[in-house]
Amino acid sequence: MTFRLVLVAAPATARRRREISEIAQAPRAVVLIRPHHFRPNEQTRADNAFQASAFDATSVAARAYDEVTGVAHALRAAGVTVHLFEDRGHATPDSVFPNNWFSTHADGRVALFPMLAANRQRERREDVIEELHTHYVVSDVLDFSGFERHGLYLEGTGSMVLDHVQGVAYAARSPRTHEAAVHRFCQRLDYEPVIFDAVDEAGRAIYHTNVMLSIGTDFALAGLASVRDPRDQALIRARLESSGRTVLELSAAQVREFAANAIELTGRDGRVLALSGRARRALGTAHADRIARSATLLSLEVPTIELAGGSIRCMIAGLHLARRRHGAARDTRTTSVPRVEVTV
Repeated sequence: MTFRLVLVAAPATARRRREISEIAQAPRAVVLIRPHHFRPNEQTRADNAFQASAFDATSVAARAYDEVTGVAHALRAAGVTVHLFEDRGHATPDSVFPNNWFSTHADGRVALFPMLAANRQRERREDVIEELHTHYVVSDVLDFSGFERHGLYLEGTGSMVLDHVQGVAYAARSPRTHEAAVHRFCQRLDYEPVIFDAVDEAGRAIYHTNVMLSIGTDFALAGLASVRDPRDQALIRARLESSGRTVLELSAAQVREFAANAIELTGRDGRVLALSGRARRALGTAHADRIARSATLLSLEVPTIELAGGSIRCMIAGLHLARRRHGAARDTRTTSVPRVEVTV
């Protein structure tokens, strides 16, 4: 069966809304989850070629805890607001990757996503959403988790790499990224879907789009060689360049080292690109020099967490919501944020 890239124009109203939005591609605040019982997830190993099969079970939890602590400290030192939540349970080994179960948007909406692995479905946390509602303007929560009952999955900003400014959702099909779910998300949140097939060197579907694509304000890191169809490669490049960004192409080897699994944030002194030490070493001088013209590279060591098949981008859920004005914090005695269950 042959698949083609799907590209549908976003509604004019959505484009106008984004033109007046002051929420940038690089958010000023993030959510991190610090696990107390981290381990590479046995339920996700089958389709995640980045995940390690061998590890020291006696020490990974403590090392991962320390790595998240270090990331939170480094981001705060750079002037990024960090909302750090603890996970003391044993049942959610991948909880360190919250970007897969929720996303936030400049119009005040929060999306909750359907997850493939049963133990990942338990990661969704009401206390995180309530904390966001307390400090940020949240209009409603769009809950896509019911798609799980239909075997349709869409793992947040792992499955999709979002251009928040232009309103484009880039998504590589995989067992965790179903095309129907991408379209439903885009319909409800006014994004333009760009859907394609991407594979690793062994021909396996890349499990999450955010390991082969990262979009910053002025540049995009793109493993275009992993896109199966050369025509789709050209279309993706053209769509990224049409937004005024420089496309920095990554090799399969660089993708394998998590060089695309990075996120641009806004700190005290301007934009920073957060990525792992492993990714930074693979990036190379030319790409690093180009990025440095737009953002400061912030290299963070997370080798233990990378055993689970994700890196810095997977760990960070960016907050694109507007902050409540000083003195206007939500009264916690009021009802919870309105929730809309999105149907298939």
